[in-house]
Amino acid sequence: MKYHSIDPDLFISNRARLAANLKPNSAVIIHSNDVLPTNADGTMVFRQNTNLLYLTGIEQEETILIMAPDHPNEKLREVLFLRKTNEHIAVWEGHKFTKEEGRAASGIQQVKWTEDFDLTLLMVLAETENIYLETNEHIRNSSPTQTRNDRFILACKEKYPVHTYQRLPPVIYALRSVKSAIEVDLIQTACDITEKGFRRILKSVKPGRWEYQVEADLLHEFQLNRSRRFAYEPIIAGGANSCVLHYLQNDQQLQDGDVLLLDVAAEYANYHADMTRTIPVNGRFTKRQRAIYDAVLRVKRGAIELLTPGNVIPEYHKSVGSMMEKELLDLGLIDKTDVKNQDPDWPAYKKYFMHGTSHHLGLDVHDVASVYAKFEPGMVFTVEPGIYVPEERIGIRLEDNIVITKKGHINLMANIPIEAEEIEDLMNETHG
Repeated sequence: MKYHSIDPDLFISNRARLAANLKPNSAVIIHSNDVLPTNADGTMVFRQNTNLLYLTGIEQEETILIMAPDHPNEKLREVLFLRKTNEHIAVWEGHKFTKEEGRAASGIQQVKWTEDFDLTLLMVLAETENIYLETNEHIRNSSPTQTRNDRFILACKEKYPVHTYQRLPPVIYALRSVKSAIEVDLIQTACDITEKGFRRILKSVKPGRWEYQVEADLLHEFQLNRSRRFAYEPIIAGGANSCVLHYLQNDQQLQDGDVLLLDVAAEYANYHADMTRTIPVNGRFTKRQRAIYDAVLRVKRGAIELLTPGNVIPEYHKSVGSMMEKELLDLGLIDKTDVKNQDPDWPAYKKYFMHGTSHHLGLDVHDVASVYAKFEPGMVFTVEPGIYVPEERIGIRLEDNIVITKKGHINLMANIPIEAEEIEDLMNETHG
């Protein structure tokens, strides 16, 4: 792995917190993600199930975790199953976890090979009433793909039909939404790597360069600093492309007088940053670009102040919408008649700011949590308002990553340039 080893106390603590929130006499079973195929004999890069990562720190295919905190046999209360390796696997795929390495990484003392799973499960469930199983429950998840966990649910219910089944996601998502100090530090590292990439491209962006060249510079800098990949598919959007919310082609040439919207970030140890910055291609904002930029920046600052314990996302978004409405009125993009006649379910400001302002951040970029959960200290949110004016070829979005605390908030991207003057100054150190 490219990242430094993580203290196993993180995963020991995570399992203890989960155990404390289970019904008595329960078992939890979580499988790793599948290795997904491409075509012919190809496979996609393996991405671990983030709930399994959260509880074990094990980033390897065919991994399984059983937790049964109340089991009378102490050796069956936590069992980690790893893929058994051999000389052929070692030659073709490389090193796999040994049992000793699995213990060291996860803090789980009972480590077995996956071939022992069925028998161990039988022994665990013989003394268990409730079985917690995992599904990928997210309000934006619409994937038809059947996962390893999905297949196990069907098999488990067929073999053990009279147990009581429980949903794991509501329990573990509530835990994952509140980050520990170690997790915040890992996200901070991802943000710091992202900063290095952004500062690098401020020195190289100019008219005539291509979006994909900017993307390459960012990835190079990220990987130089132990990030394995982009945290998500990068958006490198110049000119009119800046108004396309999920623009991914990154294949156009940058033009003099345009803005360049960069929604791109690094990951570190599977924890994600999520940054957006918008810069002038030629190193100077026009008057109109600057007016829209400053409006977005004011909304972002106002939104951050609303990230306080006890608030909830629906009310938070309404408040941010009111801020944006005022800014759009001042910019002349909407008028009082538009506001008076607006659809309450789709307010006038949505014409130019059509997405949400914030989402949870962590092991997943759009991290797991209920949208109705009250904000708590330790939660990490993005804040990313934007204004998009296709007819003017101007799309401005600004995004930082914020930790809620008891006394306010911490901006994990406080060191990443965002003031228009600072961005122009840094760009023109090179442009002369």
